[in-house]
Amino acid sequence: MKDKRRIRKRLLIEGLISVLIAISPLLFYLYKYLPAGEQKIDILGIDFGPNGFEDVSVAFYFYFTKIVPLLLLIIWFATSRQWWYHAILIPISMYSFQLYGVIRYESGVDENEILYIIAVTMIVVPIVYFIRVKLVDKHVHGIDLEAMDTELQILKEKEELRKEREKLEQRHQTLSKKV
Repeated sequence: MKDKRRIRKRLLIEGLISVLIAISPLLFYLYKYLPAGEQKIDILGIDFGPNGFEDVSVAFYFYFTKIVPLLLLIIWFATSRQWWYHAILIPISMYSFQLYGVIRYESGVDENEILYIIAVTMIVVPIVYFIRVKLVDKHVHGIDLEAMDTELQILKEKEELRKEREKLEQRHQTLSKKV
């Protein structure tokens, strides 16, 4: 019974994601289907105004050129199983800051986000690089750092034993010469 619920839930979520991806071009070009020059539009009981833009269609152009790529990137981030998926956070943060700027409608739309993106990048890139180095060394090159440390320790111990043996042999020779 639990498996059926889990399967239904998974199919529902995957279906919703598929529908969102399928309608993303329609959402991206939604502004073309809005009447030009309108200062107010009512969609599903919600009033939308121009928010400082010329009219509502221009406002929707700016909103959806940020929302649609952001939505697709979030879906990609949430469903990715690649080792580098954290790198997707960089364009996600870029579109998020741009969307925030458009909603607030600052005069410098798409200009100051670079400072925030650099901060996010400074955190994400080293993490992704560290993960990559660990995975590439272990799975691509077959390098297991723990196994290498163990082997080095064994080699050191063998070298110490060899030196100890040489000392004992020298002592044995000096004793045999004395006798």
